[in-house]
Order: sequence, then C-alpha cells, then structure tokens
Amino acid sequence: MGILKNWTRFEIGWLFTFTLINIYLFFAWSDSLLGLISSISGMLCVVLVAKGKIANYYFGIVQTLTYAYIAYGYGLYGEVMLNALFYFPVQFIGIYMWKKNKTEHGVNGEDVIINSLTKKGWFYTVLSILILTIGYGFFLKFLGGNLVWTDSATNVLSIAAQILMLKRYTEQWLLWISVNVLSIFLWLGALISQGGNDFSMLVMWSAFLVNSIYGYVNWRKLSIKQVQEAA
Repeated sequence: MGILKNWTRFEIGWLFTFTLINIYLFFAWSDSLLGLISSISGMLCVVLVAKGKIANYYFGIVQTLTYAYIAYGYGLYGEVMLNALFYFPVQFIGIYMWKKNKTEHGVNGEDVIINSLTKKGWFYTVLSILILTIGYGFFLKFLGGNLVWTDSATNVLSIAAQILMLKRYTEQWLLWISVNVLSIFLWLGALISQGGNDFSMLVMWSAFLVNSIYGYVNWRKLSIKQVQEAA
C-alpha cells in the first residue's frame, strides 16, 4: 500500500533497522549530519536497486555528492573521484537507460528487464578488473593517498559493478558484495588510523553488504520469472 507497496517484510525491516542504528549513532557518537544524510540516502538507493526500481537513482544523486565530500576529509581520493566524477553523472545515465528498458508488467514490482552474463563476459570483466586495479593503485600511491590498494580495488570493482548495473545484469551483485566487504575494511582502517566520528559510514557499508546479498538472490528470482513469463 502506498510507497511500501510490493515491499517484503525483510526489505522494510532491513531499512528500518539500519536507519535506527544511524540515528542512534548520530546522537550517541556526535556523528556528522552529512554522514547521516549520506548513509540513509545510500540505503534507500541500494534497496530500490535490489527491487529493480528506477527511483534508486534519485537517492543515488544525493548519496554520491555527500559521500564524496566526506571521503575527501579522510584523504580517500579514490573514493572522492569515483563518486564525484563517475557515480554522480552515471545516476542520470541510469535513469535514461532503465527507463528505456522498462518491463510491461513488473514481477514483484520491479521496473526493468534483467540480464545475465555469459562465460565470455565474465572472463573479460575479471581480466579488466585485475589490470585496472593494479594501474589505479600505483596512481593513488603517486597522489599520496591512504590505503591505496584497498581504495583502488573498491573503486575498480565499483565501476565494473555500476556498468553491469546500468546494463541490468544480475551478476552486478557479486561485485557489489566484494565492494562492500572491502569498503568496510577501508573505512574501519581510516577511522582507526585518523580518528573521526563518521561511524555511519561503517553502518552504511554493512547495510549495503546485507542488501547486496539479498539483491543477488532477488534478481536471480526475478530473472527466472521474467524468462518464464516471456516463454
């Protein structure tokens, strides 16, 4: 009913739980308001992606800009460039591409047609990730960034996952799972080594990890249902 139409109990519970945690951290640890906004908008974005909803991109616009600003304060230049120069403009491309590939009759409320990678597609994806991670890592090291290899890996994996997301591939979620695990360690290392009170970043990436696992399972189911409907 209303805005929560076609939402499962898991989706509502997931969003409610992590939102409460973020609000608690905001007051208990004097977390930054920008961190709270970034975390909540990011959670709304990813849960809507898991549901195959085009509206995810509108929350993504808010999250990418606020997150880039926070990451800059911690010297995570890879994260800054990824969000400000790649993720932010990609949100508008995503809105256009997903609207061009809408379903006629959504299954469980999803908006778009879902695809799957071939073995050849997987090979080129993994090879590109390895080469770019090494090259970008040396570039970040030259800039004097912090935690450069983890920063590089999360950035390259994120770009690859985002491209797969634009093309609506189910396998994007396997890359997002890797990104989220690495990002948790990245922010944990940054907060321990530099201090700071942006603990909402850890909560946000933990929430993203839970959602990415759910997203993979959900998109697999939706893909199977769409194939059955088309048969």
